[in-house]
Amino acid sequence: MRSVYTISTSIAIILLANNAEGSTICKHYAQRLPSLAQTQCESAKLQDAAARSVKGRTIWTSDVKPADADTRVLVIGGMHGDELSSAAMAFRWIGLAQAALGAGEGTSNPAALGSTVHWRFIPALNPDGLFAQPAKRVNARGVDLNRNFPTPNWTRDSRIYWEKRTGKDPRRWPGTQPLSEPEARFLHAQMGSFKPNLIVSIHAPYGVLDFDGPTVPPSKLGRLYLDQVGIFPGSLGNYGGVHKGIPVVTIELPNAARTPPEAEMRQMWSDLQRWMSERLALPRTAGKSLAAAGGSPPLTP
Repeated sequence: MRSVYTISTSIAIILLANNAEGSTICKHYAQRLPSLAQTQCESAKLQDAAARSVKGRTIWTSDVKPADADTRVLVIGGMHGDELSSAAMAFRWIGLAQAALGAGEGTSNPAALGSTVHWRFIPALNPDGLFAQPAKRVNARGVDLNRNFPTPNWTRDSRIYWEKRTGKDPRRWPGTQPLSEPEARFLHAQMGSFKPNLIVSIHAPYGVLDFDGPTVPPSKLGRLYLDQVGIFPGSLGNYGGVHKGIPVVTIELPNAARTPPEAEMRQMWSDLQRWMSERLALPRTAGKSLAAAGGSPPLTP
């Protein structure tokens, strides 16, 4: 009996500690991110994923999961620490997913189809870059996480691309080897364990919609229209969409420091649900990238 009491007490202490840490980090996120209230962050019910950044910061996740989920979607914000709006919108979408779960059962409304989806959010993949003063695109070791994924021929191609196409831009340094960074390793592991049917990666500030991988891409989300900017070595779109065959929707918000208006964020969410209901249930067909079609040089999101 005493041992049961001791275990229960220990669990209670751990839960209280986690709640306290979550409240503290939400205070910091609310101070850092545009248009994010601390209560919004706390409502996200962030979970410690047992992953740490280079500087030891927790990489938090949030799951919104119905009992009968038939689709898994992984949403990533803040891969680049200075794209503050991307992390803020990921938090806002957590709230929309929670609302869909509560109100969407038994409806055919495409905007509420999120109620059949297991959403996993990583709102700030690069907390070291986000909390740097000033915020930085790269992580604490100066690596662009969106160049650090193990695409084919990474060792050769990533260095050539960095030197020839970016002019050795330090903001786009791919690192010394693929998955050299703990943040990239965590996301890579999530792709393997969670096995998403779709990945949504939120960035800024190009103001376009990008897509890599199988199936027909969405033509628009809100006011963002499809403009497939091509692929490059080590990117998530290249690795996930082209190499692994997981559709990757990349949202490029028009401003890195400000989130879109509330109505626009809701419209993007609604358009994504509609596209998912039409396309994710269909047989996947080979996607077509600008690189394969010999298109113009890609942007560097």
